[in-house]
Amino acid sequence: MPTSAPEPTEKVHSHQTASPVEPLVESVRRAIDSGDYQTLHPALATLHPADFADLLEYLDRDARRSLLTALQETLPIAVLAELDGGIRDEVLDLLPDRFLSQALGQLDSDDAVDIVEDLDPREAKSLLSQVETGARWAVEDALRYPQYSAGRLMERAFVALPEGFQVGQAIDFMRDAETLPSDFYVLYLVDTQFRPVGTVALSRLMRAPRATQLSAIATREITSYPPEMDQEELAYRFRQYGLVTVPITDARSGRLLGVVTVDDVVHVIDEEAEDDLLKLVGLAGGESDMQESLVVTARSRFVWLFVNLLTAIAAAIVIFYFQDAIDERALLAVLLPIVASMGGNAGTQTLAVAVRALATKTLARANAWRYVRKEALVGLINGIAFALIAGAGASLIFPDEGWLLGLAVALAMVVNLLVAALSGTLIPLTLQRLGVDPANASTVFLTTITDVIGFLAFLGLAVWLLA
Repeated sequence: MPTSAPEPTEKVHSHQTASPVEPLVESVRRAIDSGDYQTLHPALATLHPADFADLLEYLDRDARRSLLTALQETLPIAVLAELDGGIRDEVLDLLPDRFLSQALGQLDSDDAVDIVEDLDPREAKSLLSQVETGARWAVEDALRYPQYSAGRLMERAFVALPEGFQVGQAIDFMRDAETLPSDFYVLYLVDTQFRPVGTVALSRLMRAPRATQLSAIATREITSYPPEMDQEELAYRFRQYGLVTVPITDARSGRLLGVVTVDDVVHVIDEEAEDDLLKLVGLAGGESDMQESLVVTARSRFVWLFVNLLTAIAAAIVIFYFQDAIDERALLAVLLPIVASMGGNAGTQTLAVAVRALATKTLARANAWRYVRKEALVGLINGIAFALIAGAGASLIFPDEGWLLGLAVALAMVVNLLVAALSGTLIPLTLQRLGVDPANASTVFLTTITDVIGFLAFLGLAVWLLA
């Protein structure tokens, strides 16, 4: 099992929120440029693996390649588990096979699975053939389950004991064991079929006399989950019920297969939140492209920009329909962006809240109507408030048109902010009912609706009132 990592690098100032390795970046770059890698070893040796991963991500591609080439075998294995996907692919290409096979044998099985998924299948098979049998089986077994499932996420190393054991026997067993999980919080009690029947927290174990039966201090209320469960759903259970660790059991036999701990789920929650955020702004697949090449980044963004181009045609058609009115009163074109942008921004605010609420299951069918009604009222209140501001401003700036122009702006503002609020809630709710990820297409529909309604309301009202 991997040895314990050093504590996270201390920050220079406690109030700073920047990464603690930022002060090292420039000195590392200078050392790389001068080829003086010996001066780096003392500083790098004390870095926590997560901070070391941050350092690699701060460096540009050439500097990162030079540093990894110089380090080779001395790179801490645990760093591989902390790297983001795009960077990890590059790092894996630079490291020798001997190092990678050693890493697969020493990392926790869930971290090893993440690495194998990034490798070419033939390369992964070759590396796994060099790994000790137990570690190789754990990785190959995990790959049987769907990607992003509890089976891929679970750790095969755990402590399971017969419920007839005493506290002293359990302690002696763990002391004599050659390998134990790097992190564990409970002991699992199992029956003769290796099905979990209870758990004993380490805090209760250490306080009990040696002669105490484990069954006497066990918690019998235990909920297990199947390996096929989606990791996002499992993360919700952790967050909802304040779980620290859960057993993963075979759906048919109930046999204990592995465990998922909170430190693994924290990464899942972070990844899912990032995924929703990126999808909201139209990044295909929800993948962060900060470390990707120019071509890959441009291609991933092109798809949704092209979809936006097509939907923008609908707004252009509305403007084209009123071109005669705009030719007569060019100031209408000046005021158009105000109404449309206010609706778009208001809708985006509502949409972001709704999508996140759906992801965390705080918004469901049971309270959907109450939420929609609240957002509609918020949109109406803000619409009236900004209608007074925009209407008065338009009347003062364009006095020749009189108060009717200000009235047109005001009414259009009310209509568009109300529509934006309704769209920001109803679109993601509708998409979820249809089985579509609400984060994946909501913004396209929202911007189209707020633009079209904003243009149509303002130009229609202006033509009618100023005729």
